[in-house]
Amino acid sequence: MLVADPIGAAGWHRFREELAAADGPGKAHLLAARADRLRATDLRMINRAGLGHVGGDLSVLDILTTLVFGVLEIDPEQPERPDRDRLILSKGHSAGALYATLAAAGFFAESELETFAQPLSALNGHPNRVKVPGVETNTGPLGHGLPVGVGMAVAGRLARSSRRVFVVLGDGELQEGSNWEAAMTAGHRKLANLTAVVDRNRLQQGARTEDTVTLEPLADKWTAFGWRVVEVNGHDHQQLLDVFTGARDERPTCVIAKTVKGKGISFMEDRVEWHHKVPSADQVITALQELEKA
Repeated sequence: MLVADPIGAAGWHRFREELAAADGPGKAHLLAARADRLRATDLRMINRAGLGHVGGDLSVLDILTTLVFGVLEIDPEQPERPDRDRLILSKGHSAGALYATLAAAGFFAESELETFAQPLSALNGHPNRVKVPGVETNTGPLGHGLPVGVGMAVAGRLARSSRRVFVVLGDGELQEGSNWEAAMTAGHRKLANLTAVVDRNRLQQGARTEDTVTLEPLADKWTAFGWRVVEVNGHDHQQLLDVFTGARDERPTCVIAKTVKGKGISFMEDRVEWHHKVPSADQVITALQELEKA
């Protein structure tokens, strides 16, 4: 199993302090810059490995960056601390984005990213909780993350803990029925400590979500299951911070984060083929140049 990187964790703590001292626009700027650096890390990692899900990684990175660097009550040097908040990346095929984020926060050394998807590496194509600190549950089979999150939220309530549970879902993943069983249970139990975040980029493997199995009216569906629903721009860090840290009521919260697959790279944005296409060396150079100008 990988272990915490004290140097990276110290940097994470410093970032949190800087973030706390900044005003609203300053917070958003810091998080946006961090997210773009993680996009660059992710691109290099996938190019080096020759596999990955770059489009979905880029659409979800603003969400993961805001949670890990700006919201969650966690400690990279104590990843098993009982009172920690829980983060589940249910769309486990975007493991590259999660690994880049956890490494930057000091959960393990960033040099380990060079082993991504290699034989015997802890950094598999889908996250493994027994190998990677910061990973709360194994994900990959779609539709499993939210049911596990519901169980964690129930456990937190029984323990009278203040910890919160965040589950990041793909929108195409919502075509799996297990999500709606979990949503119904969470609404019934009024799990106010549970937040589901839908990465609503409207693309899945091979096609648009609405051409595959229609999801809309998506907000109405979650509302009907007893959830508080908030729709935001999933690339606006201020909106994300506001909804993640704002007032809650007695219901679980669903954040529908409207995103763009391949965000930040002009030739990848909103293109279905970049679900798991690997950029060439020249494309990586072009993409990095675009991120630097952002």
